[in-house]
Amino acid sequence: MKELIIISGKGGTGKTSLIAAFASLAQKKVLCDADVDAADLHLIMNPAVIDRHDFFSGHTAMINKDRCTGCGTCTELCRWDAISDEFEVDSIACEGCGVCVYCCPENAIDFPEDNCGEWFVSDTRFGPMVHARLGIAEENSGKLVTLVRQKAKQLAEENSLDLILTDGPPGIGCPVIASIGGADAVLIVTEPTVSGKHDMERVVQLSAHFKVPAMVCINKYDLNLEATQAIERFSKKHHLPVLGYIPFDPTFTHAMVQGQTVFEYNSNSKAGKAVEKIWDGISIEIGL
Repeated sequence: MKELIIISGKGGTGKTSLIAAFASLAQKKVLCDADVDAADLHLIMNPAVIDRHDFFSGHTAMINKDRCTGCGTCTELCRWDAISDEFEVDSIACEGCGVCVYCCPENAIDFPEDNCGEWFVSDTRFGPMVHARLGIAEENSGKLVTLVRQKAKQLAEENSLDLILTDGPPGIGCPVIASIGGADAVLIVTEPTVSGKHDMERVVQLSAHFKVPAMVCINKYDLNLEATQAIERFSKKHHLPVLGYIPFDPTFTHAMVQGQTVFEYNSNSKAGKAVEKIWDGISIEIGL
């Protein structure tokens, strides 16, 4: 079983549209949306939820007024100033460090686990999919990414599927680290802009640090050929295979608006043919 993660150094490079297109080309696969902070693969896949689970992570202190004697130990120790003079906890300011819980002489502070979101196992027209939704302003997205990947792997094993296609988060932070660790390969989607190249360089360094083989594809390559050539030079210098070049094509946007892949909307588009070539290159690189 292989796991391919599609990532980008920045948001908006087209990785979700690309992985949706790959979903229509790949055989015997599980789809996984690990971009839990801003999940949007479901907008194209239109999944039918089969299994729904709450995601619990982190803690928030809660003072039990029946047991509290008002000694003030908690307010003195809380470095976040999350406890008022009336001994009420500000759930936004509380960082869940637990100092007040462990030091309260009356054991008057409860420390329940937070319900941070949900994760789902769904069915789509292209096969099973594991995805999640992190609550507004909730943290621990890296932990949720790990959970979603584990469930996708379990689903693939149970159904004897050969491939996990994962839509990873943008950037280089904790969620991205959680999404690429232990993967067989990453496909970095970039675009020919100054920020696109800069952020691609950062995510290349990240994948190299975790020893995950990286490949590159350039979306909208024809909008700035000079920047495209700069990306090519960087890729060659770091021994990164450039698998293909996707031209600027409104078909991608039109397909997304209709909740379709680029092949469902127009199988003969220039962008579609470029994506097919990239998929052939991926299949060779990771041995599908």
